[in-house]
Amino acid sequence: MTSEDALTLLAIHCKADPTFHPIKQMRTRRWHALTTAGEFEILTTGVKWLDTRANKGGGGAIDLAMHVLELSFVDAVKALVARKHRRG
Repeated sequence: MTSEDALTLLAIHCKADPTFHPIKQMRTRRWHALTTAGEFEILTTGVKWLDTRANKGGGGAIDLAMHVLELSFVDAVKALVARKHRRG
């Protein structure tokens, strides 16, 4: 699962920033997301992601869920599975 797909599953509200123009990796996108744990500005490049405000990043949907929802590994997996099944 890409970090973009995971972010849209995890966020209450999530929107790509249409004014963002990447300099190095052309597939990088900037997202503004609201979750139950707060507001985030996330850069995504496929699987990898970076929270620009916290200067924290990682690779994969589970790491992203742990970060934006402040969950343990097990709870992050459960949250992703539950939300994926809800959306089909």
